[in-house]
Amino acid sequence: MKQIIAMGGGGFSMEADHPVLDEYILKQSKKSCPKICFIPTASGDAEGYIARFYAFFEKQQCIPTHLSLFKPPVRDFEAFLLNQDIIYVGGGNTKNLLVLWREWGLDVALKKAWEKGVILAGISAGAICWFEEGVTDSYGDELESITCLGFLHGSSCPHYDGEVDRKRMYFHLMETQKLQGGVALDDGVAIHYVGQNIKKIVSSRRNAYAYSVKNKDGIEEKKLDTYFLGDA
Repeated sequence: MKQIIAMGGGGFSMEADHPVLDEYILKQSKKSCPKICFIPTASGDAEGYIARFYAFFEKQQCIPTHLSLFKPPVRDFEAFLLNQDIIYVGGGNTKNLLVLWREWGLDVALKKAWEKGVILAGISAGAICWFEEGVTDSYGDELESITCLGFLHGSSCPHYDGEVDRKRMYFHLMETQKLQGGVALDDGVAIHYVGQNIKKIVSSRRNAYAYSVKNKDGIEEKKLDTYFLGDA
């Protein structure tokens, strides 16, 4: 079963005191002690980011590790990734992430892992990378479109409610034919795909949602059913 869980914002790096999205991701493996690998490429392997990953996940019922492209722990990345239960991609610069992944062959290895049934997850850059296209600030101070891996159809926009220009630019990029329709994710929201179908949308914040956004003779924004995890 091919699964991807994309987060607009949240998780251990943004909500360390309210880690329900990360707990949700761990539960999807159905294993009592899943192996979870953090890929922090988009942040340039920021040491503090990696430390926060371990600070949270070492306290959970799982086996955490990380894959650095700057200090590779193994030579065979594909075998390393195929041996994981969950792969969790951090936020940062999406452009740099994609360039480095393609240079090292991680794009191919990650697709094989996804097809094998390893759960792919991620936040911000680590969320939009799985779609065909996304909204990114990778190029500087302007938000622009970017072509991504294409595991999931359509486009994606993270931080939909968390950054003032995200919604406006998502609309503009569709109106100018630079992006196709897709999904927008507020901070604190994760959208869970099985194959190309949405299985569930979950939120760590009561008023945070996911949206379907399309351009059909004008922008159409539709709020999607989102389950607040605090109600569990």
